[in-house]
Amino acid sequence: MMAKTLKIGEVVLKNNLILAPMAGVTDLPFRLLCKEQGAGLVCMEMVSAKAIYYRNRNTEALLSIDDRERPVSLQLFGSDADIISEMAKRVEERPFSILDLNMGCPVPKVAGNGEGSALMKNPALVEEIVKKTVKAIKKPVTVKIRKGFDADHVNAVEIARIAEASGAAAVAVHGRTREQYYQGKADWDIIRQVKEAVRIPVIGNGDVISAESAEAMLQETGCDGIMIGRGAQGNPWIFRQILHWMETGEKKAAPSLTEVKTMILRHARLLVEYKGSYTGIREMRKHVAWYTSGFPHSARLRARVNEVESLEELEDLIQEL
Repeated sequence: MMAKTLKIGEVVLKNNLILAPMAGVTDLPFRLLCKEQGAGLVCMEMVSAKAIYYRNRNTEALLSIDDRERPVSLQLFGSDADIISEMAKRVEERPFSILDLNMGCPVPKVAGNGEGSALMKNPALVEEIVKKTVKAIKKPVTVKIRKGFDADHVNAVEIARIAEASGAAAVAVHGRTREQYYQGKADWDIIRQVKEAVRIPVIGNGDVISAESAEAMLQETGCDGIMIGRGAQGNPWIFRQILHWMETGEKKAAPSLTEVKTMILRHARLLVEYKGSYTGIREMRKHVAWYTSGFPHSARLRARVNEVESLEELEDLIQEL
């Protein structure tokens, strides 16, 4: 099994491994690390179309892109087709390559507002949003969906067909319903059904945590690309591991303790450089918990990292690992 390139609209990705958009996780520093480890495409944290419309100050940081991480996918969420398409046009000159429309976010304040995964309950609105956005910009537009809103409304195939007919260049499918959040097992069969129903590239998402699970997803679903979310948390090496497996058929050894420590400190320095010491160190705490999960004494380390207030303190703590 060789790593394949993936074409989305006119954008050609070096390989078909994609870092999923994750709020509070896929900020610029983390995207850079995943890119260095071989991700073919990195996705930004979702941005509210309304927040761009109202020129919200905090949104500017979410929109920043570094040349070293490209190609990048910028993800918008909202439920007003006119605002989404107009804001897509407003930001189009920024250096992202692909615009993604979020129709999968399960969080109550998003879905409860009729946005994210709630859009799957309204196929006519999905059609309007995709059509208007595709018409508004020249860059390829993709759509991220779930299996359905709940077990009684599994309509990923219908929504994917609408997205394709409305001009979407690709669709990513998370194999869980909104109701499931991230619980239970992802249903890869729905990804296979979507792949059989549309001609545009289909990107599978859900439960890819290793090279073996990546290969299994490709074989079971026939999907064109693999999107990795939680499997990359504390493990940006996952992209390199999967690529190595695809290219050689061999399993790459897990990173050594030294490599993990080096990555943690590199990640922390990038966060501090990008967000300042106060925010950077606080945001780093959850990453340290992910990086060290499963290590001996990691629970004690996690308790201590929550008290760390500076880069120096973090460096001292990590050296003790």
